Amino acid sequence: MSAEATSPGARSRRRGRTSIDLRRLGRAALLGPASRDRLPDAIGHVADAHRAHHPDADLLVLGKAYVLAEMSHRGQFRKSGEPYITHPLAVTLILAELGAETTTLTASLLHDTVEDTDVTLDQVRAEFGDEVCYLVDGVTKLEKVDYGAAAEPETFRKMLVATGNDVRVMSIKLADRLHNMRTLGVMRPEKQARIAKVTHDVLIPLAERLGVQALKTELEDLVFAILQPDEYERTRTVIADKATTGPSLDTIAVDVRRTLREADITAEVVIRPRHFVSVHRARLKRGEMRGTDFGRLLVLVGEDADCYAVLGELHTCFTPVISEFKDFIAAPKYNLYQSLHTAVAGPDGAVVEVLIRTHQMHKVAEAGVVALGNPYAPVDGAEPADGERADPTRPGWLSRLLEWQEAATDPDTFWTTLRADLAQDREISVFLADGGMLGLPAGATCVDAAYAQHGDGAHGCIGARVNGRLATLSTVLVDGDTVQLLLAHGPVPEAAIDRGRDDDSSTSRDSRDGGQGAQGGEHGGQTQDAAPGPSPEWLDHARTPAARIAIAGWLAANPESLKVPAAAPRAPGAVTAGRRGVANVVVDVPEATVRLAGCCTPVPPDAVTGFTVRGGAVTVHRDECPAVARMTALGRSPVTVSWGDEAECRVTLYAESFGRPRLLADLTEAIATAGAAIVSANVEPPSEQRVRHTYTLQLPDAAGLPGLMRAMRDVPGVFDVRRAQHEPAS
Repeated sequence: MSAEATSPGARSRRRGRTSIDLRRLGRAALLGPASRDRLPDAIGHVADAHRAHHPDADLLVLGKAYVLAEMSHRGQFRKSGEPYITHPLAVTLILAELGAETTTLTASLLHDTVEDTDVTLDQVRAEFGDEVCYLVDGVTKLEKVDYGAAAEPETFRKMLVATGNDVRVMSIKLADRLHNMRTLGVMRPEKQARIAKVTHDVLIPLAERLGVQALKTELEDLVFAILQPDEYERTRTVIADKATTGPSLDTIAVDVRRTLREADITAEVVIRPRHFVSVHRARLKRGEMRGTDFGRLLVLVGEDADCYAVLGELHTCFTPVISEFKDFIAAPKYNLYQSLHTAVAGPDGAVVEVLIRTHQMHKVAEAGVVALGNPYAPVDGAEPADGERADPTRPGWLSRLLEWQEAATDPDTFWTTLRADLAQDREISVFLADGGMLGLPAGATCVDAAYAQHGDGAHGCIGARVNGRLATLSTVLVDGDTVQLLLAHGPVPEAAIDRGRDDDSSTSRDSRDGGQGAQGGEHGGQTQDAAPGPSPEWLDHARTPAARIAIAGWLAANPESLKVPAAAPRAPGAVTAGRRGVANVVVDVPEATVRLAGCCTPVPPDAVTGFTVRGGAVTVHRDECPAVARMTALGRSPVTVSWGDEAECRVTLYAESFGRPRLLADLTEAIATAGAAIVSANVEPPSEQRVRHTYTLQLPDAAGLPGLMRAMRDVPGVFDVRRAQHEPAS
């Protein structure tokens, strides 16, 4: 589609696909269509590739589509000098080799006719039916004359919406971009860079999410050569001068074949060389490359059970690298990918990565959604219920993208948000309390889960439970978490209401939250008296475009929510915070509820600053707390705060330690000996032999805090104890 037609006299360099002779195809195209009883010679390669995957396919419709495409494009030439028909032929061949069905191939032959010739969509519909017409329309660009600078983002928006109804639209677009990238050498360097950048930011992530690895890896290498030419040449040199130290992949492949043969497991063992970008990443990660780092072993078997049998034999006969094992068969990736990943060490310590999958899994791993054929075809001749087409290729990420794009009416906002969304290349699944499930990008928070489940209804969210525990809205979710969102207009547990009032909620905060975004005050939750609605800080916690767009829209429609209630002057007076045992502070705000911020847990005699937040409450932070700088940057006026006479205080401490037996008992004994009461404690799972403890403690006198921290540091295995103080969410 982006390949421009030029005059017949144009001459320039060409980088073509070596598996077919484009000039021969061009000569065949110029000869016109063949007789009625046989296919035109120019699509012989396409027909052969198509028959390999679909032996019973009716090829007459391909011949008919070729005749229309050849006649329509006759007289048009690409900048490389070939007849233009060679482009749709090459795109169709790419898809045929991946196993695309006849309807997709027919549409790919015609994909530029409506855009670049006098053929209309009505003509395509009359000749080839509604499905082919829909696919051709989906990949047809919008005119710059009508859309100006917005033509490219709006074209992608149109294409993504069409992909939501028929995923084959994006299959054709990816193949189209691949052939254009293969022949991009004829373009000006600045145009090459622009096309390569869009390919990198948008089309490669889409190819990954649709599972079309065969296209994704080649696109990555072509983009790599254009955007990072020096690194590309360095990587090519490294591949040409492969390290020969240690056993080669060929030697280990022989050992694996012998092992599986002796175990009476029928398997095909092949070596899969890494592509350029993969070698580049491995070189940056590992430094010096060994012979076994330039590829992987791929083991192909007949049944799922055979995959696990192969895994057992390899782990029995070789030394497994357990940290490298991943089971994507029991838990497939969001892009349909299934395989077992492992790594084994040879006799000299050389590590070899091994992929184990069935032949069908391999087909899907390479071709993704293309390998599904026609996902909309009736099963056993039965039409889908209610006339709706059940789409097995509509994953959660695509549904989310289609939802938020409707709210992004501005082309620049859509284009920027689309690139940011596609840059999040991992997905997690979280479970709802009612048994449902949400698919979210990695790094998503409770804010994202709220908007994914409730849409605009999440404006009234006041808190959440993660795995049964009350958690802040900024809590980052991990795969497998169970989430219950608490809304102001629904039944809300008393503890959740209290949580909405009090920022110092470390007793119930999930340890993964890091103390950010407590539901009350400046962190964006609602007090019981405040009108439901998000605060600007929710934008700091939102990771999904749908949540960010919804929050920004609500804030724009409710500017009064950004205003802080005016405070009448009054003589300073001591106001005790609502929680039992919290130290007194003196503020200049009448009738104000005072709470000590959970993000930094100030205690006497810390230098402190207060801020008035929604509902008229005052939240007190230590002066060095990052939240103070953030609130000041937002234009919030500080409130004068001083300490009262009571010495009792509550504080949150983090203890970092190395794992060892009885460490928790020794720490709690040190705390008790120092006279502190443990309000809550949490011990995170060990990471790299390190353990993090979080304690919320009640001290009879703040003056004893330094001694308590020294006593905890003296416990064997503890290497650091510090007060809670968290950076704002980015």
